[in-house]
Amino acid sequence: MLSTADANIRIVLVEPAGPLNVGSVARVMKNMGLHQLVLVNPHCDYLGEEARLMAVRAADILETAKVVESLPAALVGCVRAIATTGDDGRSLPTKLEDPADALPWLLEAPSALIFGPEDCGLTNAQLNRAQRLIRIPSSDAYTSLNLAQAVAICCYELYREAVRCPSEEPDASFPGSARERISRGSASSIPDATDNLSTYYQEQLATSQTENPSPPLTSAPLENLEGYYQQLETLLLKIGYLQPHTAASRMEKFRRLYNRAYPTIEEVAMLRGVLRQTEWAMKTYPRETVSDTLDGALPENPTDS
Repeated sequence: MLSTADANIRIVLVEPAGPLNVGSVARVMKNMGLHQLVLVNPHCDYLGEEARLMAVRAADILETAKVVESLPAALVGCVRAIATTGDDGRSLPTKLEDPADALPWLLEAPSALIFGPEDCGLTNAQLNRAQRLIRIPSSDAYTSLNLAQAVAICCYELYREAVRCPSEEPDASFPGSARERISRGSASSIPDATDNLSTYYQEQLATSQTENPSPPLTSAPLENLEGYYQQLETLLLKIGYLQPHTAASRMEKFRRLYNRAYPTIEEVAMLRGVLRQTEWAMKTYPRETVSDTLDGALPENPTDS
């Protein structure tokens, strides 16, 4: 499972400003068996002396780190993404989860774990690039965690889950949250030899999937979805459903909708096909310009003529 975690999970730092933090992140990643570091528009010398000083024996992770200009570029090839936030959730429409509950989900497919800048964290637009959000619980006396400390906590949770069942292969039909619930359940919740195990596991899975449905491994790569969002926004602006000054906020709602749905590659292709056909129809069958007065308004049923 450690090799699976290393192959599947990339740690994404968005605009990190402190070389000491980046070096510390590299060190804890190597401690916990992770090696894929992606830096989005770094604001520091991640290969400099300070970073190397903190990385100690993990300088190779700094040297092989991938640098990209945007968060979408960092997510290319990923099917799943979890973003971290220090927000208490009151200003976010998406449920905030505990790291121990959500992070095992990343082990089952090519995934990204996203962290924001040290001074302000991820923006709402950046958070919406992920399907799930986590917040590390902390004392009300001081809720803000250092970037490297937050990465360390999350990497440890991933390592602990990966080594818990070293011979177990990832199974999309058995979500991490369900495995966790079964293995960590109290003695009274674990069936004895006379119980119907099949029924028990089905009930556990049903409960887990209701709370945190696990997408199939055929879920579309995030870059496929990104292409769909751009195509959708362009079309909705053309037809007037979106206005330039409100497009960003409206598109965030569409992102949250599809983040919950986990569309497959085939479903995204179908959705994009609908948009292409709509574009074609708009060019092929242009409508006459109509007045916005009552007499010239379109009928309530567009099929009426």
